[in-house]
Amino acid sequence: SMIYFDNAATTRALPAVAEKMSTMLCEQYGNPASVSAMGLAAEKEIRNAAEIIARGIHCKYDEVFFTSGGTEGDNWAIYGTAEGYKRQGQHFITTEIEHPAVKNPMKLLEEKGAEVTWLKVDRQGHISLEELANAIRPDTVLVSTILVNNETGTVQDAAAIGKLIKEKNPQCLYHVDAVQAFGKYPIDVEKMKIDLLTMSGHKIHGPKGVGMLYMRKGLKVKPLMLGGGQQRGQRPGTENGPGAAALGVACDEAFKSMKESIAHVREVKQTLLEGILALPDTQLNGDSLEEASPYVLNVTFKGLRSEVLLHALESKGIVVSAGSACDSKKKVGSPVLTAMGLPFSEIEGAIRFSFCRYNTVEEAKECLKALEELVPF
Repeated sequence: SMIYFDNAATTRALPAVAEKMSTMLCEQYGNPASVSAMGLAAEKEIRNAAEIIARGIHCKYDEVFFTSGGTEGDNWAIYGTAEGYKRQGQHFITTEIEHPAVKNPMKLLEEKGAEVTWLKVDRQGHISLEELANAIRPDTVLVSTILVNNETGTVQDAAAIGKLIKEKNPQCLYHVDAVQAFGKYPIDVEKMKIDLLTMSGHKIHGPKGVGMLYMRKGLKVKPLMLGGGQQRGQRPGTENGPGAAALGVACDEAFKSMKESIAHVREVKQTLLEGILALPDTQLNGDSLEEASPYVLNVTFKGLRSEVLLHALESKGIVVSAGSACDSKKKVGSPVLTAMGLPFSEIEGAIRFSFCRYNTVEEAKECLKALEELVPF
């Protein structure tokens, strides 16, 4: 049977999620904007999902907007803020280890004449709060930081960052890309002073093609699209009722089991990490087991090429990914590991193992057996 250790890429949907989606597609298929009983039933399902999410991150249900996923949420937070806060300033702050869905919109803003400060990270992948404090100006309109890095599992201190931003410039907005953190790491948008937060359903056993942008009430963030007045005029188009309702199911499950899941997944990661470090010429990339997210493990096998090891593992029924989603043919290393100061020789053999709450310690042991056969002594 297959061992799936690529959960940061995507996850298997839960049976209850698929069931909810099917019910919404085939039975509760009313248009949420219609005033018919069927329309109202669909609208109620969407509202229920929004309330589940709102409780989980400590916001209000009408601050929850359903999107097509993480990329749309990141783009909306960045372009929508740039558009709505033009007169206040055109200075943005982000980090060198962002997902392309944040990095590329920021680059486009730069091309269009805005100023972007790119914060560096240390060897573990953390930004410097001091560097951030020095970068915030009166005309800074947005700071955007990833919460759990998708390649290394490094966690930024969102509470400290949020506090700092509001102390330096209370008008400046704080956006968090929480795609790898949502449902797997405690998030409180009030405590963390977060104004905008992005998540994606398919990273937490929900459907692909649906996500959520939390947007604090009273912001001047502009919509990306124009159309009918759906989602309080902020995101037109007939709502994806099946996606939203199914996302609600996935979030509910994730929130309910979060504490136990973190402890369980840490055990899986620890088993695998300790076994790997016992092999010759291996190193952990990113933060320590205690500090990083338990859901992501990035390791270098020195002298091996990640694609080769990846395919060798796959032939044994174990699915992992290379340290980066970049094109290996281009001979460029992962921008995240590069930003952390790793030389190409250490990036070339980087493998990402990423877990979910349904992975087991037994699977980690199986994976180690395979690695012991494949990694030359």
